[in-house]
Amino acid sequence: MLTSPSFDRTDKLLAWYDRHHRILPWRVTPTEQMRGAKPDPYRVWLSEIMLQQTTVEAVKSYFTAFVERWPDIEAMAKASEDDILRAWAGLGYYSRARNLKKCADLVATQYSGKFPASTAALKELPGIGDYTSAAIAAIAFGEPAAVVDGNVERVISRLFAIDTPLPAAKTQIRALMGDMTPPARPGDFAQAMMDLGATICTPRRPACAICPINEGCKALGEHDPEQFPRKAPKAQKPVRTGAAFIAIADDGSILLRKRKGEGLLAGMTEVPGSGWTARIDGDASIEAAPFPAGWVASGVITHVFTHFELRLSVYSARNIARHTAEDGWWSAPEELGGEALPTVMKKAITAAIPGAFKQQAKRH
Repeated sequence: MLTSPSFDRTDKLLAWYDRHHRILPWRVTPTEQMRGAKPDPYRVWLSEIMLQQTTVEAVKSYFTAFVERWPDIEAMAKASEDDILRAWAGLGYYSRARNLKKCADLVATQYSGKFPASTAALKELPGIGDYTSAAIAAIAFGEPAAVVDGNVERVISRLFAIDTPLPAAKTQIRALMGDMTPPARPGDFAQAMMDLGATICTPRRPACAICPINEGCKALGEHDPEQFPRKAPKAQKPVRTGAAFIAIADDGSILLRKRKGEGLLAGMTEVPGSGWTARIDGDASIEAAPFPAGWVASGVITHVFTHFELRLSVYSARNIARHTAEDGWWSAPEELGGEALPTVMKKAITAAIPGAFKQQAKRH
């Protein structure tokens, strides 16, 4: 009986994964599965939410800290959103953290602490879309779902030399991944494809000679693999401007406040500043100061969000009397690392106080 190229690739890839899989804190390895261990849906869900638009290396320490503090879905449901945002600070895309809390609450109350097992049901939960629902269903519950992240897109586009540029090619790539996904070990197959893209079928200088499924790869045989996936030209990001004010008390404490509960960085902690958004500029001058003080220019910082670039003019003032501020709170230097400060705010503070987050950087 002849073996189809698809099943042949599947067998070869799974055999490679059994030997060369990455060791990740949220992963149950093939060896562990042979000994009876099963993937924990909570850990799979948490890792997949964290990995959205974030690198594996950046996620590892956050994942470990989260599961030590909240080892299961019930523990996370009991946590406050502020606590989760503080623990998430620095990981970016903060709507993920807010949805983490919403999802934990829903699973704990409406699903008795157990995640639903199907792609369709998972996609109904807050913060879970096509990719994340497929990943959880395949890895945690063995559903043969087509799991397609950036690594998988690259592997599939090269295997089949897909000329349609991304993102238009996503539907075709998902269909091809679905055809390749086996009914047995779909979670391992999905993780094998991810590992292949992360370690061998890399964006630059892919190691095609040692790829376990290089036979029949159209990009390798007929083209330059680095030309795939094709990508449509990126639109230039708009540049927004604003101001940030670092008020420092005589004991070194910094004035902070909480952003409103909607829009970009909702619910996060910030320093006082002007009202910039993704669509409008804020006042970048000293006139936007929250109160009169001896403000001095401390530089300009740049931060790139998904849809725009932000340039903040940073001003600082020292020896501010605490009663000067009408709202917010004063955070001592040793407490600053525990605040729910997004990266853009850490940049602004560092511009005025170099080394303010040095100890926190060492912990992460």
